[in-house]
Amino acid sequence: MLQPFQYQGSKRLIAPVIIQRLQLSRDSELVEPFAGSAAVSVRAAIDRLAGCYWINDKNKPLADLWRVILEEPNRLVQDYSELWHAQKSDPQGFYITIRNRFNEDHNSADLFYLLSRAVKGAVRYNSMGHFNQSSDNRRLGTQPHIVAKRISAISNALRGRTRITAIDYRAMPALYEKGQVWYMDPPYQGVSSTRDSRYACTVVRSEFECFLADLIDMRVPFVLSYDGQTGTKTYGPPLPSELGLHRMELYAGRSTAATLLGRTEHTTESLYISPHLLGRMSCTKDTTKQLLLSP
Repeated sequence: MLQPFQYQGSKRLIAPVIIQRLQLSRDSELVEPFAGSAAVSVRAAIDRLAGCYWINDKNKPLADLWRVILEEPNRLVQDYSELWHAQKSDPQGFYITIRNRFNEDHNSADLFYLLSRAVKGAVRYNSMGHFNQSSDNRRLGTQPHIVAKRISAISNALRGRTRITAIDYRAMPALYEKGQVWYMDPPYQGVSSTRDSRYACTVVRSEFECFLADLIDMRVPFVLSYDGQTGTKTYGPPLPSELGLHRMELYAGRSTAATLLGRTEHTTESLYISPHLLGRMSCTKDTTKQLLLSP
């Protein structure tokens, strides 16, 4: 499963199951309002399942990185290779230097390097909006020759068929067009609030429920990853049944965060399917169904 960079919460491993529910065709535009590493779009593009793609993330430096991946992949790989080799004498100190530089100029290659070294591939910000995630000092990041292969494949699959934006998700319904299918993976309610500055885009549950209701009224076909459970920790209650969403549970494997702390915990994520998309499917089963994927 290809992914351009390490990213916490990536749906890389469960992307095939999600894509099955999207009912894509060559006439579809796959839209990701909370793209992150855009694992679902990458997998769909590699398999040539949709006609075009829309990758959006309110985190503008991340959206800019996606633009470079598609338009200037060779330059990105070269810049990353130089950073990767330059770090060897003092990996921890070098990481801090690049992090400080990124917070000044938001260079895409610097962000790409930080994601390769950051703990859990997590993009975190302080109250001033500065990237402040520490480095994982057990490793130096993905080797340049592996990065080159991944970026080349992803760029070739998406280039010329993808638009990149960095707008607020609440502005996107006004841009909906027939033929689009949306996949949404916002920050979960247990880790995102108005007081939490860790993410570039916080999602208030009450606002998000109104947003979903609007999409349903517009008959927008969508699949949503939202809430779930890791071990005994839950990320919030299920979305209200009044929305009419079809809820499924996906086994998403062992928790990376728990593994780093020496614990073995497994993650289950909820997947919601919009009524309009559900109507396209030839058959449905129980309101809640659990799917198990091989770890």
